[in-house]
Amino acid sequence: MTYTPEIRELVSSRWELGPLHGVTHWDRVYENGRKLRTPKVDPLVVGLFAYLHDSCRKNDGGDIYHGQRAAQWMESLRDTYLKELTDEQFQLLYNACKYHTILHKMDNPTIDACFDADRLDLWRVGVVPNPQKMATKKGKHIAQTTDYSKLIEVEE
Repeated sequence: MTYTPEIRELVSSRWELGPLHGVTHWDRVYENGRKLRTPKVDPLVVGLFAYLHDSCRKNDGGDIYHGQRAAQWMESLRDTYLKELTDEQFQLLYNACKYHTILHKMDNPTIDACFDADRLDLWRVGVVPNPQKMATKKGKHIAQTTDYSKLIEVEE
């Protein structure tokens, strides 16, 4: 899976909150996205989503509109950091970021992989990912077969 390292650097350089939704979370979302790959999933979109989806959070709490703000901010990056994306890829990334906090599934393999890549990292806040709330078959399988109790203990 690919992403532009410049995106990771850009988002990291402007990040003002702590690690809960920061770089370590983004790196885990990126790795989760790699695990969710299928031939129908665009790896570049999922990789970019990992680093952009929480980039406009105002706090680590219930900031439900952070995805919409991230999508809006991405529009300003369209001709620079995101110029290599096709219009279709940009729209997928835009929608994945915009809706990741408010929708469960969009019936698009790439967007659904983005949603699950983020949800599979809920253990970091003490929430065991629920297989029934995953949008993809691979996401459900990972949530069912991962021993999150060991991960939660290590993080605490």
